[in-house]
Amino acid sequence: MESATALFSLIIALPLAGFLINGIIGLFAENYRNKKQLIGIIANFAVFIPFLIAVYFFLNINADSEAVVYKLFTWMEVGSFSVDIAYRLDQLSILMTLVVTGVGFLIHLYSMGYMADDEGYWKFFAYLNLFIFAMLNLVLGNNLLLLFLGWEGVGVCSYLLIGFWYHDMAKSDAAKKAFIYNRIGDFAFLIAMFMVFQTVGSLSFDVILGNLDAFSSEYIFGIGLLMFIGATGKSAQIPLFVWLPDAMAGPTPVSALIHAATMVTSGIYLITRMSPMFVMSPEVMLIIAVIGALTAIVAATIAITQNDIKSVLAYSTVSQLGYMFLALGAGGFTAAMFHVVTHAFFKACLFLGSGSVIHAMHHVEHELEHDGKDVHFDPQDMRNMGGLRKYMPSTYKTFLISTIAIAGIPPLAGFFSKDEILAMTANAGAGEFGQYMYLALLGVGMITAFLTAFYMFRLTLTTFHGEFKLGQRFKEAIGAEKYLHESPATMTIPLWTLAGLAAVGGFLGVPNFIVETFTGETAHINLLHNWLYNISADYELVLAKPIKWGIMSLSIAIAVAGTWVAFRMYNNNNQLESDAKLAEGFGGLYATWKDKYNLDEVYEGLVSRPLVKFSDKVLAVFDMKVVDGFVNATAGTVKLFGSLFRYVQTGVVSSYALAFVIGVIVILYLMVM
Repeated sequence: MESATALFSLIIALPLAGFLINGIIGLFAENYRNKKQLIGIIANFAVFIPFLIAVYFFLNINADSEAVVYKLFTWMEVGSFSVDIAYRLDQLSILMTLVVTGVGFLIHLYSMGYMADDEGYWKFFAYLNLFIFAMLNLVLGNNLLLLFLGWEGVGVCSYLLIGFWYHDMAKSDAAKKAFIYNRIGDFAFLIAMFMVFQTVGSLSFDVILGNLDAFSSEYIFGIGLLMFIGATGKSAQIPLFVWLPDAMAGPTPVSALIHAATMVTSGIYLITRMSPMFVMSPEVMLIIAVIGALTAIVAATIAITQNDIKSVLAYSTVSQLGYMFLALGAGGFTAAMFHVVTHAFFKACLFLGSGSVIHAMHHVEHELEHDGKDVHFDPQDMRNMGGLRKYMPSTYKTFLISTIAIAGIPPLAGFFSKDEILAMTANAGAGEFGQYMYLALLGVGMITAFLTAFYMFRLTLTTFHGEFKLGQRFKEAIGAEKYLHESPATMTIPLWTLAGLAAVGGFLGVPNFIVETFTGETAHINLLHNWLYNISADYELVLAKPIKWGIMSLSIAIAVAGTWVAFRMYNNNNQLESDAKLAEGFGGLYATWKDKYNLDEVYEGLVSRPLVKFSDKVLAVFDMKVVDGFVNATAGTVKLFGSLFRYVQTGVVSSYALAFVIGVIVILYLMVM
């Protein structure tokens, strides 16, 4: 047991060690900052070795294994309140650990090529390692407080990474925005933890989930709703999702790390971990499903109007997270985790692929400047791209594979996970609570699936098909395509690895009914359901086989339809005209989507400006008149008495002697009397 504890501790300790080595040495030794290969190797092994250890533990547990708790030491103990630094190894935590360290390692490897010319190379990798350390505490912690430590840790690291190029005020503002919006959700989560401790006297998962009968229905509703609000901050759901698109200001590997496999999945992990509690409140479940579906379709409609390659992917992430919350609210906790895994594969590949494209476009701009041509353009604007498949074949092929996967076209990963979410939503519609609402949400999910296929193929076709458009927009850039090139192996190897996983990852959750239909016997081929059945409190799937086949067939038809429409509109050299036709066809609705529903302006008008005005007119006056007035009055009183008593200190010995004699006489008089 001690050897297992020591080995398990390395999963947590190595990323922290990588952060300390690169961070501290890089901070104090300028010569070390230039040893980029060494820095990259240390940072990569700090994540790769934990991945190998996680694989070892994964191979040594099975679906029926009891959770193993590795306690390192007592963290804090005050009265009856005691919390340990203890980590939980079970089917859910090891699944998340494999995703975090596996995809995290590929992003670290990619970053060695992407950030090779950056002066803050050492600092970037230190932050990446610290992020992985915080995320591992989140998914492996055995109690809510340790989970919350990791929860806050990834928030701090996201601030550091999003604002990594802090000299640009827009990037700095994006980092602050992410930090502030996350703190709103975190406050709600903190209150929920207080309520949990008040009820059961512990924050340990075993104690909480083993004493659910101690919670009243009102408390379950309140705790569930507060935890969900916390999840909307981390996992970017309405109303707290607006930080995530702005977070694209960070380096592209950051976008892949935060938005694909780690931080934004924290809310899904939390609700799945606490799923036995959430299913006790159907009202909270319905709220989660409604918010998830609304987030999915709102983000999808915005995505079809964006021209920034990373912005499209950012809104796609928000939309896919909405799908996951729809699954959670429909009682499909395993379906949500299934989509977490598949989304980690194809979305990380898409973000890293966009980084490969941006890397190439930056090179074009640099070479044009080197030739003496004053050409400045946005390297992330798809309207400057086109035809890149000729020059970047690996990036194109991997990007296309991941696009097919996220669009939900079989047999790639996104098809299976998205189909299961739709099936679980329909299944909830067959239940006893909120049937018609769930069926309406199923319709929203179907529409979102069409939009997903459309905007993702619009992105792929506009970027990689047609002709290179930079010369059409800037005369000085005619012929600039000769400077386009494929990215180095450190960037393409992770792309091919992730694309491969996006292609086959869906077979982790092949529906049982497919085999049952042809064999007539009960099947258990859904590996992920077999793995998580002891942890996730999934609703029982009661749909008849014809309905399951109908949903699957409709899902395929919708994905193909969205893809076909995108090809009809954008597989040509007139992609800008296609956007114009789309805008004309939807009119004011398109303008609303383009303006992102003016949500930032609404928050600015309803919250930010009134709060600033209230602070200036009320709080500032209160501070100056009351707080400062009280402090100044106290100081003035002391000064007044000091000025009076200073006359007693004359410096004349005879005066002190007289005062002494008078004092003695007074004391004797009082004693006699």
